[in-house]
Amino acid sequence: MKQISGGVTAAKGFCAASTAAGIKYKDRKDMALIFSKTPCKAAGTFTTNIVKAAPVKWDQKIVAESACAHAVVVNAGIANACTGQEGMDYCSQTADHAAELLKIPADSVLVASTGVIGMQLPMERIKDGVSAMVPELSDANEAGHQASLAIMTTDTHEKEVAVEIELGGKTVTIGGMCKGSGMIHPNMCTMLSFVTTDAAITKELLQEALSEDVKDTYNMISVDGDTSTNDTCLLLANGEAGNAEISEKNEDYRKFAEALNFVNTTLAKQMAGDGEGATALFEVKVIHAKDKEQAKVLSKSVITSNLTKAAIYGHDANWGRILCAMGYSGAVFDPEKVDLYFSSKNGEIKIIENGVALDYSEEEATKILSAEAVTATADIKMGDASATAWGCDLTYDYVKINADYRS
Repeated sequence: MKQISGGVTAAKGFCAASTAAGIKYKDRKDMALIFSKTPCKAAGTFTTNIVKAAPVKWDQKIVAESACAHAVVVNAGIANACTGQEGMDYCSQTADHAAELLKIPADSVLVASTGVIGMQLPMERIKDGVSAMVPELSDANEAGHQASLAIMTTDTHEKEVAVEIELGGKTVTIGGMCKGSGMIHPNMCTMLSFVTTDAAITKELLQEALSEDVKDTYNMISVDGDTSTNDTCLLLANGEAGNAEISEKNEDYRKFAEALNFVNTTLAKQMAGDGEGATALFEVKVIHAKDKEQAKVLSKSVITSNLTKAAIYGHDANWGRILCAMGYSGAVFDPEKVDLYFSSKNGEIKIIENGVALDYSEEEATKILSAEAVTATADIKMGDASATAWGCDLTYDYVKINADYRS
């Protein structure tokens, strides 16, 4: 596997475009379009929030029932959530308009929205945006890059990645982009993610690969404990790499799943590290657990602890907050056997051994915790399983951003 430059246009046959439609933002692009002339197999995972935005319901139906997918239309600024039948009609109108211009079936057009809940989409602007993007579709990396910029809301930077693998002598590419900064919590975590590949693979295995992978990637990040109404991860495969179709769980499937995991892990970590107001990516590893589920529960509990997140912001090695968060997680372990380490590019330090603080240097710990990416590793000495979760620190700016988000 080799990481390459690019994002959603890295794979053969995929184009992208973006435009400033003026949906909410007045000084930047706010719509993106992804397109493949070759029909795609489509897989998707979506929010577990009972309150689901209209685009989520639309895409769930397309992924489950449509013969293929060709395009994704994305807007930022308005979420089209809690908008009733009118919101669903707007999904249909968007798909119909894109289908007419692209000369594809309307049920092969997926839609996604992110932004303020409860507002109706300005459909003339949406349609004008689609009309502006179709002639600008390009397979250049820059087109994908501009699309990744256009889907941001409170994100401070774009998020994209691409990799190449070899399957049966053919070069297969997987690329993706995502947005996510706030209202992020496991289940499946708040975000929009779009992954494209030129691999030939059955729809069933494409869906299985994605569904399994989100458990260890997007479902292992949290910024603020809020699960969104709009969570959507779409994976499109157009088969243009020319590899023998993956139709069983063989070595090619394993390689594909490994590359997909790298793409999704990279995007997930980028979102966690760009949490609203964040100054640091906070990674929590639980090792030597009795099983994976125990390790997941413990690591998630730590990254969602506001007290721990605040300590990370203050570069304070307040290990008691971590042990406390593990203790109320619901997972059973022996706190008197836990070893805890902090590490970053600035070094590593062991803080506690068998549940008791060591005589460590607070100055050295603060130095380690002052990096832009910090890891806490908890060794619970119960088995061979492990899990990693990602979050961020909790800062004053998080409150400022969310206090006036609608204005």
